[in-house]
Formats: sequence, C-alpha cells, structure tokens
Amino acid sequence: MDYDQLIKRINELSHKSKAEGLSDEEKAEQTELRNEYRARVIGNLSSQLGSMKIKYPDGTIKDVKKHNR
Repeated sequence: MDYDQLIKRINELSHKSKAEGLSDEEKAEQTELRNEYRARVIGNLSSQLGSMKIKYPDGTIKDVKKHNR
C-alpha cells in the first residue's frame, strides 16, 4: 500500500470509529495500519538524521546521529 492510500485508510477507519464503531476485523486493521505508519515515519526520520551533519565554528563536521555520543 502506498503512503497516500495508507493515510486515507487510517483516516477512514478513524472517522468510522467515531461515527459508528469498528468491527473486530477493522480494529485489527486499524492497529496494523497505524503500526505501519509509525514504522515508516521512524524510518524516514532516521534516514534524514543519518544524512545530516553539523559544522562547528572550528571547521569540524560531525554526523547528527553521533553528535550526542
């Protein structure tokens, strides 16, 4: 499922949940989709942080992920 479809389905289930409730199958689907969304966001953020660098006034450059270690 692509990202836009994933978000659309999560929103559909959320609206249905508030309006009329979800079946057990829909609740399971909602949990699975939310977990997939969360994993994608974490993976994307990790990837972005992995490519960022900090340049200090003395000219040294360090990776953001290694900055606080």
